[in-house]
Amino acid sequence: MDINIAIKTIQLCLCIAGADSYQVRINTAVIAGLGVVALWASAFPAIRVAAPDLGVVGLSFVRLATASIVLLACATARRPRAPRRRDLGWIIACGFFGMTAYQLLLNQSELHVPAGTASIIVAAAPLVSVAVARVLFDERITPFTVLGSVVALGGVSIVCLSRVGLSLSASVWVVIAAMVVQGIYHPLQRPLLQTYSGLEVATYTMIAGTIMTIPFVPSGWPELLDSPASGWIAAVYLGLLPSALGFVLWGYVTARLPIAAATSLLYLVPPVAVLIAWVWLGETPVVSELFGGAVVIAGVVLISQGATIVRLAMALIERGSYVVTATANQESQERTKEPV
Repeated sequence: MDINIAIKTIQLCLCIAGADSYQVRINTAVIAGLGVVALWASAFPAIRVAAPDLGVVGLSFVRLATASIVLLACATARRPRAPRRRDLGWIIACGFFGMTAYQLLLNQSELHVPAGTASIIVAAAPLVSVAVARVLFDERITPFTVLGSVVALGGVSIVCLSRVGLSLSASVWVVIAAMVVQGIYHPLQRPLLQTYSGLEVATYTMIAGTIMTIPFVPSGWPELLDSPASGWIAAVYLGLLPSALGFVLWGYVTARLPIAAATSLLYLVPPVAVLIAWVWLGETPVVSELFGGAVVIAGVVLISQGATIVRLAMALIERGSYVVTATANQESQERTKEPV
C-alpha cells in the first residue's frame, strides 16, 4: 500500500475517533500505537508456533512469568505504589480473567483454530465489556450499543461458521470463551485505573495471573522439559514483546492520545494478525471469514464511535447545505445584477 494512502487513512480514523481535524499530526504516540497493533497482532501466530511445543500450560506460565519480570523491573524504576488491601480483590479478578484464564483458553484454542480466526473472534470482546460495565458500574447502554452488539455478534457467527459449516467445533467454543474472559477483564480495570497508573495495574495483574497459573504447571512440566528451542523462543518473545512491551507502549499511547483515538487503532489488530499469519504460517484466510471480521469491526466501531460518527456526518451535511444555499444565493444575486 502507498505510504501516503496509509497516512491519510490513519488521519481519517483518528478524526472520526475524536481528533480535531483531518490534519492530525502523525507523532510518536501514533507510531507507538501502531507498534502495539503489530505486537498484539503477532501474538496470535506466535501462539500457534509455541503452543504445540511448550503445551498450553507451559506457554501460559512462561509468557506470564517473563512479562511479570520485565514489567516489575520497569515499574520498580518508577517507584510504584504498593497496592492497597481493599484493591486486592480487583487485582485478583483482573489477573484471573485477563491473564490466567485468557492465556490458558487462547493457547488451548489455537492448537486447532487458525491464528487469524482467533484474532477476529477475540476482537468482539468489547461486546462482553459493555454488558459487564452495565452490571457492575451501571453504565448507560445507548441505541448504538445495542445496534453495534447485534452487528458484531452477527460477524462473530459468520467467522465461527466460515470453516466448520453449520456446526461449531469445541476449539471454536474455547476461542469464544477466551473472548468472553477478555471482555470481562477490561472493565474490571476501571476501579484500579482511578488510583494507579497503567503500568502499575499491568504489573499487579500480570503478577497475579502468573501466581494463579503456578498450580497448573506440574501438569505441563513434561512438555516444558522436552520443548525445542523454537517453542522457548516464541514463548519468551510473547512475554517480552506483545505482553510486556505492548503494555508499556499502550500506557504511553493512552497518556498522549484521546482514549477514543487510541482505542480506534486497535481495530487494526485482526487484519494485521491475518496478514502476519498468512506470511508467517501460510494460513490463507477464507473469504467469508474476512467478511465476518469486517462485520465484527464495524459493530465494535458502532458501539464506541457511533455517536461521534453521526455528529460528524450531521456536521458535514449541515456544511454541505450551507454551501449549497450560499451558492444559490450568490447565483441569484448575480442574475439580478445582469442587464435586461
